[in-house]
Amino acid sequence: MTEPPQPPNQPPPPSGYGHLPGPPQPGYGYPQQGENPYAQQPPTQPMPHPVQQPGPQQGYFPPPGTPAAGTYPAGGAPQPPRKKTAVVVAAAVAGVLVLGTGGYFAFLSGDDDPKQPVAQGSTPADAKPSATVDNGDGSGNGGGQTEDLNAGRKQGEDKTLWLKTAKIDGPGLGVDSAGQWIVGDTVVKSVWKNLTAYGVADGKEKWTLAFPAPVCSVTKQTTAEGKTVVMFKDGEGDSASCNQMKQVDLKTGKEGWTKEVPKEGLFDIMTSPSLGITGDTVAVSRSGTASAFKVSTGDKLFGSATAEGCKPDAYVADKGKMIAIATCYDDDLSSEVSDADPVTGKKTWTFKLPAKYKVGAVYSLDPLVLDIGNQDKKERAIVVLGPDGKQRATVSGEGSFATECTNGLFRSVEVCSTTAVDGGTLYMPTVAESGKANEIVAFDLATGKAKWRTPAGDGRTIVPVGAANGQLIAYRKATSDQGGEVLSIPAAGGTPTALLRNPSGTSAPIESSFFTPIVDYADGRLYVSQSRLLAKGTAEKLLMVFGK
Repeated sequence: MTEPPQPPNQPPPPSGYGHLPGPPQPGYGYPQQGENPYAQQPPTQPMPHPVQQPGPQQGYFPPPGTPAAGTYPAGGAPQPPRKKTAVVVAAAVAGVLVLGTGGYFAFLSGDDDPKQPVAQGSTPADAKPSATVDNGDGSGNGGGQTEDLNAGRKQGEDKTLWLKTAKIDGPGLGVDSAGQWIVGDTVVKSVWKNLTAYGVADGKEKWTLAFPAPVCSVTKQTTAEGKTVVMFKDGEGDSASCNQMKQVDLKTGKEGWTKEVPKEGLFDIMTSPSLGITGDTVAVSRSGTASAFKVSTGDKLFGSATAEGCKPDAYVADKGKMIAIATCYDDDLSSEVSDADPVTGKKTWTFKLPAKYKVGAVYSLDPLVLDIGNQDKKERAIVVLGPDGKQRATVSGEGSFATECTNGLFRSVEVCSTTAVDGGTLYMPTVAESGKANEIVAFDLATGKAKWRTPAGDGRTIVPVGAANGQLIAYRKATSDQGGEVLSIPAAGGTPTALLRNPSGTSAPIESSFFTPIVDYADGRLYVSQSRLLAKGTAEKLLMVFGK
């Protein structure tokens, strides 16, 4: 098998890369609403579920060694035997790498099904609090219906704290509800034309901020002061552009400046921009063009139209770092990645990709981990770059891995939300096939090799939520008769610890039916919400919160 060609002065990747066609790109659809308005079931063929990572000031990870609610039996989750096969990098679907919407890379894997690990609980199933279900207009005030969300809770399970629903009569294709931020004692959720804040303990509404048109782009990231930038359309019609920026204080609900993103050329199309914040800089990337602005004032800092050399298609920002992904208008339309100063946009190093390779996903900026591929040759690889922009390692392992990192056909590349990176470890979920368990694989970024695997258990799905302080935080999804779990797994591997065990009974069918959910874990609470609503004028579950 041939290997991807190497850029100048770069070490070769491990041998064994091949050219197999990858799994088809999942379709863009939503479940039909059934009789139970809070428990719509997902399609028969599940998509890889994008799970959002906690942004700055949002995620909570106990320091290493902190005791938690429950632990797995000695020896940890069982490890399935693995076939000793060479890694095979598969192709993304045609157009996926060019458009930067993620895709798959695949490894050969064994057929052994892992056994289900069982976590020991700590909370008695004695209290039976009720939660007010909001059957109103989505504002969070509720319509007065009460349901015992902890009915049927078993010994050792924790609690469902509250549930919010939304009743929206919207356009035929539904409405976005992609924004979710945890700031202090408040969780903020975006729904169509509004941002609404709820108290994390009781779900009571704190404030609502209305937009003149639908919210069309958000970022999980905030400034240190809890401010973010939200984009909304310049009108209601189908031809409206997603070009309006608004600064929002998520602590108070007060809006700051509002500005239109200036065009950087005739072909600057504001279809589905992606946002990224680091420090006082917000990057706006869209369909081959990118700009950066000050979060505090909205003033423009720099843009791809004035960049020297190859033109940046996207600026990716996160946790004090920023990179530019650029296209070089030579015969091959080659690509390069460089660092970018968040204030000036200037670069100090450049990494040239092999001919006809594009960046399909960014898993981390510190360290820099890129998913690159050549759609024509159906080749794909994950490379790790050092602070100087030189290639340090190539990730390899066994399994079929879900790398669906963005929602929307034309969104630019941004930091992937379905993976997690902490220090020198990359955590990736394998594809969750219908009725079969998947697993999370930890890769050593110094060597590119797999360190350990944690299976979800029989018929279950496990996904990363975030990683910090030397441990991975993962969400083991619910089934119709069993609640989900929040697990902590040390970066070095070992016994998973159950931080939270969600209740069975009334809650499990609701929790298990969230479709492409947004998931956050902060200060001992789990937040699971919808990323899109059908908006057919009937009550739909929106946000569900679990805790002790």
